Amino acid sequence: MPVIVVGADTPLGAEIVGRLAGAGGEVRAFITDPQAGEELRRRGCKVAIGDVSDGSHVEMAALECFTAVLVAESAGDDRERAFAGTPGEVAVAWMEAVRAAGIQRLIWVGSPALPGPPMEATIPEVAVVSAEDEATAAEVVRLNELETLS
Repeated sequence: MPVIVVGADTPLGAEIVGRLAGAGGEVRAFITDPQAGEELRRRGCKVAIGDVSDGSHVEMAALECFTAVLVAESAGDDRERAFAGTPGEVAVAWMEAVRAAGIQRLIWVGSPALPGPPMEATIPEVAVVSAEDEATAAEVVRLNELETLS
């Protein structure tokens, strides 16, 4: 089932995408840095370039995906944002976008600044993975491959 990684142009996002691509299946990489797109395409990913703070960009890229992996680091790093200004506002825009896109499974890769998805998330299956663990990317792949998270 298709999976989208928002923040695929962060170091951790790139590692997650690499592992997911290696596991097979359709992987979409949502990035803001067009320079990162070429390498991701070589790995077999579909690439969407947009503004992480614009929920409509994320929603369109996530359509028909089953799983969304949201790398919290990209909500608050130094990339340019035209819409939501704070990491919390970006996270809320993401929640609205993945819900509108019909995402069934959300894997939130947290950081100290944003440890978990906003509580108003209403996605059927939600998992939170620490970004501080060496095995983060492997855990995301494991969760993505499960039949159900419950």
